[in-house]
Amino acid sequence: MNAHDLSILSMISDASLLAQAVMALLLVISLVSWTIIFRKLFAIKAAQRATNRFEEKFWQGAELNALYQEVSHASKDPGPMARIFEAGMKEFRRARQNGATGGADASNVVLAPASRAMRAAFQREMDALESSLAFLASAGSVSPYIGLFGTVWGIMNAFRGLADVQQATLASVAPGIAEALVATAIGLFVAIPAVVAYNRYAY
Repeated sequence: MNAHDLSILSMISDASLLAQAVMALLLVISLVSWTIIFRKLFAIKAAQRATNRFEEKFWQGAELNALYQEVSHASKDPGPMARIFEAGMKEFRRARQNGATGGADASNVVLAPASRAMRAAFQREMDALESSLAFLASAGSVSPYIGLFGTVWGIMNAFRGLADVQQATLASVAPGIAEALVATAIGLFVAIPAVVAYNRYAY
């Protein structure tokens, strides 16, 4: 590499094969991370809009059986809150048909299955919204170390190249070290958005 040509593209193109492989791996991780980030953003926004629509209908005093029928036969996704309500109402109706007909514990016999169904539906919705977040956490944790590995390898090559030079100067060392440090920079570029997005979506 030309000692005066320190552009990012030239440093990447002149890097060793292993360093380029590390950079390519980081690029793939970055693309997957950004795909997950935008998919989660759109999914959460859609869930919020659907939840707001359902809550507006629910708190307006809509008849529960009518609301259940509307949610059950909806032509488009009714949203997570509506699905939780649907699961609870389905079990409530089933328990009322098959369960107690009277007595002090009749209400508990009818409501307990509905409560369990709603908790299970809630957990499914949370699992769906939190899916792929583990990849963001892993990308945020591992990417700097992957980049550091590329940097260490590049610096080793730079110093190995000095063995053939009779007089080592800063001008002869700087391009190789700068080329190696690109891998660390790319690793941080991958890790920071992944960590920020994970913290934003997980908490």
